[in-house]
Amino acid sequence: MKIDAYLRLLRLPNLLFLAFVQFMMNRVVFVPILQTFGFDTSSFSPLNITLLIAASVFVAAGGYVINDYFDVKIDAINKPDKQIVGRLLPRQTAMLMHQILTGAGVLLGLLLSYLTRSFTLAFVFVVVPGLLWFYSSNYKRQFLIGNLVIAFSTALSILVVPIMELAVLHKKYGELIFETEIPRTCYIWIGGFALFAFLCTWVRELIKDCEDAPGDREMECRTLPIVWSTQKTKIFISLLIVVNMAALLVVSRLLPFEGSLSLRYIIFGGLMPFMLLIYLVWRAKTPEDYHQASTLSKVIMFIGVLYSFIFYFLTAKESGIKFFDLFIVQ
Repeated sequence: MKIDAYLRLLRLPNLLFLAFVQFMMNRVVFVPILQTFGFDTSSFSPLNITLLIAASVFVAAGGYVINDYFDVKIDAINKPDKQIVGRLLPRQTAMLMHQILTGAGVLLGLLLSYLTRSFTLAFVFVVVPGLLWFYSSNYKRQFLIGNLVIAFSTALSILVVPIMELAVLHKKYGELIFETEIPRTCYIWIGGFALFAFLCTWVRELIKDCEDAPGDREMECRTLPIVWSTQKTKIFISLLIVVNMAALLVVSRLLPFEGSLSLRYIIFGGLMPFMLLIYLVWRAKTPEDYHQASTLSKVIMFIGVLYSFIFYFLTAKESGIKFFDLFIVQ
């Protein structure tokens, strides 16, 4: 099988995006928060975040493979020309790939949890692979459950960054670290990104259900478009998008930064693309139309993650820390 087929099976762009998001949460959000509390982060080891990213990527890759393993019949209907497992790759080989990738991810995750003395991390890297297995084998065919599992897993892939980093600080400074505002500040900011990712992923999963409705209906799945109809699903998607837009407007009023840079970013990078997404969802009729809307939802999430640069810039400007340890922002 050609290498590009393997890369398509593993969803390489999605894996790169996952690594990018975790790196950004660590380097562009968590680090400047610590610096505002007077920590010298220049000597921090990159080992922990490297292990976290590697473990997360392996688990996610294994999840993509097992998803295609269970979706052979549905993919044969929805995308016969793009089907890999069952056409270019035997199902037995796909199962072996899943076991190797997931096993590597779990081992790396458990190693990281041992190094950081974090039971929570160990719990995450044991439970999430199980969730992805049950999602692929059963949950994704059930009413709303599959959508929520993937949205929750996406949010968790962001929240593991402060979980890991605070475990490292706890190991070094003991309970004293939890008597400061550091944990609360980290979870508020990174939790905000995680919530945004949760809602965007939920929207994207519902759009994908509309795209995959023909094959899902043939296999007697109970996804939202099949149970409620496509029209009602579009209404629900639109309501979720409106909730996301309203949340962004509320956040723009609560941000502690001076000036209008954040508000302008939210308007042009969030609200306007979301309005375009609603339009694309309502005009969608073919799988290609829904795929276009799904792609836009990914772009919106990417734009949301990039706000971390704005956060770093404004934090550096107001607290006097160096922007990426390079210069003072005036």
